[in-house]
Amino acid sequence: MTNLIPPSAIFIVGALFVPFIKGRLKSVFMLLLPVAAFITLVKMPEGKYWIVHFLDYDLIFGRVDRLSMVFGYIFTIISFIGILFALKVKDDLQHISALLYAGGAVGVSFAGDFFSLYIFWELLAVASTFLILARRTKAAQNAAFRYILVHIFGGLCLLAGIIIYIQNTGTIEFAYIGLGGLASWLIFIGIALNGVIPPLHPWLQDAYPEATVTGAVFLSALTTKSAVYLMARTFPGTELLIYMGVLMTAMPIFYAVLENDIRRVLGYSLINQVGFMMCGIGIGTQLSINGTVSHAFCHILYKALLFMSTGSVLYMTGKIRCTDIGGLYKTMPLTCLFCMVGAASISAFPLFSGFVSKSMIVSAASHGNMVAVWLVLQFASAGVFHHAGIKVPFFTFFGHDSGIRTKEPPLNMLLAMGIAAFLCVAIAIFPRPLYDILPYPVHYVPYTGAHVVGQLQLLMFGALAFCLLILSGYYPPEMRAINLDTDWFYRKGGRLFYYIMDKALNGINRASERVFVGGLAGYLGRVSRDCPTRAALLAMVPAWVISGITGEKLVLKKAGVRAALRTGTSPIGITAAIATIFLVVVFLLM
Repeated sequence: MTNLIPPSAIFIVGALFVPFIKGRLKSVFMLLLPVAAFITLVKMPEGKYWIVHFLDYDLIFGRVDRLSMVFGYIFTIISFIGILFALKVKDDLQHISALLYAGGAVGVSFAGDFFSLYIFWELLAVASTFLILARRTKAAQNAAFRYILVHIFGGLCLLAGIIIYIQNTGTIEFAYIGLGGLASWLIFIGIALNGVIPPLHPWLQDAYPEATVTGAVFLSALTTKSAVYLMARTFPGTELLIYMGVLMTAMPIFYAVLENDIRRVLGYSLINQVGFMMCGIGIGTQLSINGTVSHAFCHILYKALLFMSTGSVLYMTGKIRCTDIGGLYKTMPLTCLFCMVGAASISAFPLFSGFVSKSMIVSAASHGNMVAVWLVLQFASAGVFHHAGIKVPFFTFFGHDSGIRTKEPPLNMLLAMGIAAFLCVAIAIFPRPLYDILPYPVHYVPYTGAHVVGQLQLLMFGALAFCLLILSGYYPPEMRAINLDTDWFYRKGGRLFYYIMDKALNGINRASERVFVGGLAGYLGRVSRDCPTRAALLAMVPAWVISGITGEKLVLKKAGVRAALRTGTSPIGITAAIATIFLVVVFLLM
């Protein structure tokens, strides 16, 4: 078993060879990396592996259990799909970043200690930033800058919490932590930031839409779900997560309705779906944890499918705003079909994957007699169908005819979307293989008459509301604008903070420069060029030498060590005098 290569190392080491491989061999090589990682996962029994002794601690790079295996499986699967989708991209920066990003996510899933966890956590932040920068636009650069600053803050919170936790407990191994002190709160905040928990969430819809067409696929799958995994590992049953999760499910709906950029709509719907997962973690029962993990598995697939289909539109047309596109079903029928499969899955239609996973979380809230939580989750389910299930395919492929006539994206993109769409349907029809790998035994039957009818009623009500709003003219019009969320504080407030710091601190710097550099230093420079002054300083040298020797002799006499002088030992004062003479000579020669 220990002879196997860690799955994360397969991605990370493989990424280093990408620039040196050319042609079709590069495509084959990149596709083989997630395949090799998946095969390694299949051969890994539960236990702890790849333990490295470092600084009196044991770094565990392979803690294998049912929870980590589910995320390991889906991270490698989506990496294969994402790489397949990106094969036509002639940009090694994107390929290397995507592979390192995937390696970081897999590393987080199997890290058994805080040190290795932090290394992989930071790798996630750095690698994902380059998937945004790789678009090479001014907007992408600005978004990437804000993105990395936010994640540096989160990483520092996590690191501070880890250090305090290790100091308090004496161990670097992590499992259940719970909220109970400064260390746990700092760790919680560090994870919550990646988990887009409000008010720490705006980085997602700010950065993801500015990423490259292929980079957004990886971004939608890895960072937030790594945070979901860590929350499920360290903070299950934390009541605060219930209320935060409920807020996450409801709040993005209103923003998504107003959005004009399709990928920003998908960003808000991603927050909505992660909210269901956080709520399930907060409930903390076996049913809710199973629901969270299975929903994360399904969500990665259908959200990636939605980003691939809308990314294909952007790739072929160069446009992604609702006001610029429409009527594309005529020339991109397959892409339209795949988008509708993703939309049906995120809306939890029966026979689509979201139906067999999201309903477990809603049922867990019902079994826990959480009436208010259950009602908000039902409202959020209708809301996500409204903006992600209907708005995205409607305004992208139907709606008004934009007059754009293009063609389907390259074959590799269609194959990637086809695989994701197939899995969305297959999991819904045959959910048992997914249920069998969940952390706890599953005794849940999604296809009951009451559940199917109730869900269809909810979805049809959402569709009716959308149609009535469109036909009556009350649906918010699509406008070319950027809707600011709580990111206002660092978009606008950040500039104000910079202005204040510039005037205050740089003002002190300028004043200090005038006083000390221009004033005092200039005065000393002028004095140093005055010949009488040099002569006076030179005349003082003998006095310094004599004073040094005399002082040294007096010290030695008082200490009873006159023998030092008789044996030829040089007093410290003479050494100081010689150094002084040397400096004066240099001073005169300048």
